[in-house]
Amino acid sequence: MLQQTQVSRVLGYYERFLERFPDLAQLARAKPRHVREAWEGLGYYARARNLHRLARQVTDGGSSPNETLPSDPGQLRDLPGIGEYTAGAVASFAYERRAELVDTNVARVIRRAFAPTVDAKSTAGKRAIWEIARLLLPRTGRATWTHNQALMELGALVCTARVARCGECPVRRECLSAAVPVGKRPSARMPRMVERE
Repeated sequence: MLQQTQVSRVLGYYERFLERFPDLAQLARAKPRHVREAWEGLGYYARARNLHRLARQVTDGGSSPNETLPSDPGQLRDLPGIGEYTAGAVASFAYERRAELVDTNVARVIRRAFAPTVDAKSTAGKRAIWEIARLLLPRTGRATWTHNQALMELGALVCTARVARCGECPVRRECLSAAVPVGKRPSARMPRMVERE
């Protein structure tokens, strides 16, 4: 529900959805129409269809009520509607597995800090960003959970799309973009960099 949607918009839907479908088996047994009705107003209706298909697949149509999602990112990616980011997020946050995840905020932080000349929108650039994210992972799953959350927060609050608050950034000493004077940065799309006052 949260992909490309603000938390404040999702909270009420999430609570109502869980009241109606408290586990994967109940979701799997629901009629597609009921799943769509519970999702109505959020948009991105393919997510609801994929979630319903996922629940049906994982629980064998609802007949195996004790089944859970796999913890392995590769197995998660094989499920309907699960891509690289969601697989990494579920593995890391739900199971404390060592798994990288790259959303828009994480990609921005990694690009600015470690690969300022990479075009993060190209296929090769995306692969490079994901590889850097993998290389940055701590050794344990529990530490990975914290690491991934910290990167997401850093991109959302400090290293934002419009303004990079370099003076507040805990990685500024390692950041390749912060080390380059504003006029000499490789990309015209780089944000205005501000130092702490």
